[in-house]
Amino acid sequence: MAKITLLDGGMGQELVARSGDEPTPLWATRVMIDHPGMVRDIHADYFAAGASVATTNTYAIHHDRLVRFDLDHLFHAFHLRALAEAHEAQAAAGRGLIAGSMGPLIASYRTDVVQAVEAATPKYAEIARILGPHVDMILCETMASITQAEGALKGGLESGKPVWLSVSVDDNDGSKLRSGEPVADLARLTTAYPVAAVLANCSVPESMAAAMAALKPLGLPFGAYANGFTHISGNFLKDAPTVKELTHRHDLTPEKYADFAMEWVGMGATIVGGCCEVGPAHIRHLADRLRAAGHEVA
Repeated sequence: MAKITLLDGGMGQELVARSGDEPTPLWATRVMIDHPGMVRDIHADYFAAGASVATTNTYAIHHDRLVRFDLDHLFHAFHLRALAEAHEAQAAAGRGLIAGSMGPLIASYRTDVVQAVEAATPKYAEIARILGPHVDMILCETMASITQAEGALKGGLESGKPVWLSVSVDDNDGSKLRSGEPVADLARLTTAYPVAAVLANCSVPESMAAAMAALKPLGLPFGAYANGFTHISGNFLKDAPTVKELTHRHDLTPEKYADFAMEWVGMGATIVGGCCEVGPAHIRHLADRLRAAGHEVA
């Protein structure tokens, strides 16, 4: 049996559901002003459910997003607030790791706005230097192309902490990134940079087995954390969208999600969890399933 790192689930959708606020293009950032402590409570619920890792609520804290709302002066403060809420939950739980999240610049899932590596790297490096002293690893999430992944990875290494690289794959063919490039092409990055783990995230769970088959030959710890959306709609791929453009699926019960995740573990994945629309109930059931199968959740 394997030692499994159990990630938490989605943060942004949990915040939308709990706050009752209308979602905005700032995603989960604004909630740290309007609902202090809510991020901490969600981290705490994931730890209570059995998660090994708290992923900081920093995915969308980028200058390009804050400037639109005249909040760029809070760039550093938002990062520190998110870190504090993760640490508060960790302290209360008395265990767990903290992963510093860095999401795509400008927009998620879109390859038409991906910046050149030389332009993106210093922007990610600025974030990595803030997060680095306070996290156990950097998690570059939802990267949709090789270029996007490389910019985030190079910047993330400025943290001085291990960097986990996670890509978003085609919902219909998990062997490809959303850019259409083969997932296997990540080998160019894993041979050139000290990547600590490779993952796939924020795609439908049905696509992840193909992604696992492509990630496994890279020879690194690998895994997946899928979303609970029906698909990424065309309206969401426009400028400044909100999650109102995305439809959550009603069939993805904790039991069904755990079935998918156990398949990935059966393929050799040692890092699993959930992304958008996968909540504490899903993580709790997955933790129970992993232990029942004889795996160590740590």
